Parts: sequence; structure tokens; C-alpha cells
Amino acid sequence: MRVSVRNAVGEVEINRPEKLNALNEAVRQALADAFDALAARDDVKVAILHGAGDAFVAGADVNEFASRTPEEQRAVYDRRRVYEALAEFPKPVVCAVHGFCIGGGAELALACDVRVADATARFGQFEIRLGLIPGAGGTQRLARLVGPGQALRLGLSGDLVDAEEAHRIGLIEFLVDEGDHLEKAREVATRMARWSPVALRLVKKAVLEAGERPLSAGLALEKELFLEAFASDDGQEGVRAFVEKRRRGGG
Repeated sequence: MRVSVRNAVGEVEINRPEKLNALNEAVRQALADAFDALAARDDVKVAILHGAGDAFVAGADVNEFASRTPEEQRAVYDRRRVYEALAEFPKPVVCAVHGFCIGGGAELALACDVRVADATARFGQFEIRLGLIPGAGGTQRLARLVGPGQALRLGLSGDLVDAEEAHRIGLIEFLVDEGDHLEKAREVATRMARWSPVALRLVKKAVLEAGERPLSAGLALEKELFLEAFASDDGQEGVRAFVEKRRRGGG
């Protein structure tokens, strides 16, 4: 795992290119540890996740779990997993995808907040090909992102979806030319990092909670989070700065 920080943006690179960054236990733990460390850093406002080599993540390392008993697999799933570490990360996460983004790799991307992909990206939930189903968000987060019809299409077919199709159905937010995925992710992250860390955290919380609550409860939460932002030092300073600039502009 490679981690760097520059201009309030932390970058995490999954570095197992010889296996197309397939997720084994060591990679998962290192990834969770990296995001836990960035969460604790006051100088980091936004994070980027990307993969080394020719792929983002070509799924889970099947060789690792092939010999597990059902009880052993349950024990693994009962522990805190990297997908939760990403989804619970309090700061925005921009995912930069190229090449294969399959199975557990696609679920990693789903646990991020904004997805950028270049023209080489290929997405798929391949679990059905093994007689399995997605187990880390590939039915739940995917359905919330692209709708139940598209989630069923991907989950039941095991088909690959190219970057253009992924963009059309809303699986990714940005589609760029080959090789431009990381540059675009950095541009998006840098724009976010201009703003208050309090506001960034609260926007993320409000939007993610929207999928968990009825509208009335979501609006009540939004109101409380707005008031929290308003009471913060960043909120007070931001409002004052806006008003002072407007007065100066008006003579």
C-alpha cells in the first residue's frame, strides 16, 4: 500500500499489480489501516483511492477463501471489513478506476463517494459465476446507486460493463480518456479540499443517511446538520467573509 498526502488530499494506492490488485487479507487490512490513519489526520480533507499497474482491483483473491469452511468465512465477515472502513471514513473519498473493477473491487468503488473512470475501465459483479452473490455492497450499495433493475442485471448476468455504459447507468460520475483517471480524481478532490472540513463531513453524512431514512426523517437530520455547520467556527467565519466581500463590492 502506498500512501501520500499533498495539499490536503490523501492518496491511497493499492499496490499488488502482479495480481491485478486482487484483494487478499493483507491488502484489505493495509487498506483499512491506511484510511484509519488518514481519518485521524487534520491536514487531510479528502482522499483518493486508486490501483497500481493495469487494473483498479480485479476482485477478491479466490485462492485465499477457497479452502475456508462456512464457519470460517462467517468469522471473517463478522469482523470489521475494509468496505466498512471506507464507507465510514468521515471525509470524501474519490475513486479513480482504470482496467478491471470486478467483484470485491467494484464493491470497493461503491463504498467510495465519487467515482472517476477512464475509457479502459470494466465493471462487473462476477460472484454469480462462482455460484455466489456479492457480499460487500454489490446488491445493496449498487441498487441504491443505479437502481434495482440495473443492479439485478449486473448481479444476475455476471457480465462486464464498459466505462461508457457504466457512466450511462450512473455507476460512475466522471468518464475520462484513457490514462486520465488519476488526474481527474485529483482535480475533483482538490476542488472539494478548498472547503471547510466540517461542511465536507456533514454533507457526506447527510447524503449517505438519505438512503437509510424516510424523507421526513432525512429532512429533520439535514436541518440539525445545517445548524451544526452554522454553529461551527468555519461556518461563522464563512458567512462573515461572504457578507464582508459583498459589502465591499457594493461600495
